[in-house]
Amino acid sequence: MTDHSAPPIAQKSIIAKQFGNASKTYEGASRLQRQMGRAMLEALEADSDGEPLRILDLGCGTGWFTRRLSQAWPAGQVTGVDLSPGMIRQAGENDGAMIEWVIADAEALPLHDRSFDLVFSNLMIQWCSDPRPVLAECKRLLRPGGRLMLSTLLDGTLRELKQAWAIADPGQEHVNRFESEAALREQVAAELPGASLAIQTITLPYASPMALAAELRQLGAGFKNETRRKTLTAPGRVREMCRHYPSEPDGTAVASYEAAWVHWQPAD
Repeated sequence: MTDHSAPPIAQKSIIAKQFGNASKTYEGASRLQRQMGRAMLEALEADSDGEPLRILDLGCGTGWFTRRLSQAWPAGQVTGVDLSPGMIRQAGENDGAMIEWVIADAEALPLHDRSFDLVFSNLMIQWCSDPRPVLAECKRLLRPGGRLMLSTLLDGTLRELKQAWAIADPGQEHVNRFESEAALREQVAAELPGASLAIQTITLPYASPMALAAELRQLGAGFKNETRRKTLTAPGRVREMCRHYPSEPDGTAVASYEAAWVHWQPAD
């Protein structure tokens, strides 16, 4: 198998802090997150293969989908897990249901083997330097006959932004690293034999490149690598990036997201 080892996108403490800082603005900016998570939820609701009694939302953020899972299966016991204490605090404030909230690292979860009928994870593993430990944890937690529904982003995501910055600020990274499709397919096959993988390009419109940058900040999804500048990028470079960002005939800016969904069921 190809060696896909890569340096961390950022220290886990930085990822947790930045998402926590965005906990108040996250839900208002989560257009992509809702679109991708809704696709998984609709697929689950359309399946009549029994009602899950134990449900895990892994990387739950502010708990938007955790609450939807609880509403869809009110007899189920739902647990939301996130690395960020700030996100879990916000989730608890938003909670109108009997949901258990846990602060934990997805690579080492304090949960029992084979304790869940459904593991749901929406746009979380792209923040991992290597998804395989998280996939292994999902496999460990699922009961025979259970289901894993997971989404992530692949290389090519935010390519317009990356290309514009490459012209405006050569040699300086401004966009987070994402796994290639080939790497993800190998990683999934290694940990989850027989899993299915669906790929789709999603495009979202923005009033301007600055509106895209603002949305990423509101999500806590800005550039996190240690190579980032510790000071604000010079206004001239920002203007140059905006000038080189491709625009639509109506003047809007479009951002591309390479979306991937993984579905897996352990053997009985």
